[in-house]
Amino acid sequence: MPRGRYSLHDPHDGRLLAEEHFQCAPGPSGWRYVARLTTPVGEPDAGSVDLTLDSRGRPLRLELRAGGWQVRGGALEGLTWVRSDPEGNHATEGNARAHAFGGTSPAFYVATARLLRLTPQSPPTRIRLVSFSAPVLATRTADQSWQLTDTQAHATDNGPLRVDSYQVSDLETGERHDVHVAGDVVLAAPGIELEDLESPPNEFPPEPGE
Repeated sequence: MPRGRYSLHDPHDGRLLAEEHFQCAPGPSGWRYVARLTTPVGEPDAGSVDLTLDSRGRPLRLELRAGGWQVRGGALEGLTWVRSDPEGNHATEGNARAHAFGGTSPAFYVATARLLRLTPQSPPTRIRLVSFSAPVLATRTADQSWQLTDTQAHATDNGPLRVDSYQVSDLETGERHDVHVAGDVVLAAPGIELEDLESPPNEFPPEPGE
């Protein structure tokens, strides 16, 4: 079960926004990622992430907390979610014909990569995401294009580590960036740095026919 710490930065000016202390592991349903966030000066309770995927990478359950707001959601007639304050008041429900959730957490990159299951021969693949942005978990629906551009095996003390490199494009703005994923851990992405990892990433088991 990988445990570790990411630092989250403003991708434009590099300013440290938070640190995300996480653990993740395969489970009976597929994969679960939980994390708590601390402020740049180490204060706790800056937010939390709890994401569960099924065996095919679809979001079974999502719970986010940040800025005095919370979101609960999952895959239902596309994606459905409820945004409210912690007491459950001022709740608003949303639904979109989308495939996956997105946001600042590295968990969402892992989830999207798992859902798409791209190979080096796959063409650029379009996906619609519902993303939640800090500090108040505001919602944005966006279309992205993902392409697996490279896969390399790196020697480690625990054996070869496969690293997949993706080019991700925002189809509305045209902005492109690279994302590097090893199993269920993000090694590098815009605004994300892996600062500490206590154990090797998990490799997702292949689906029948893969």
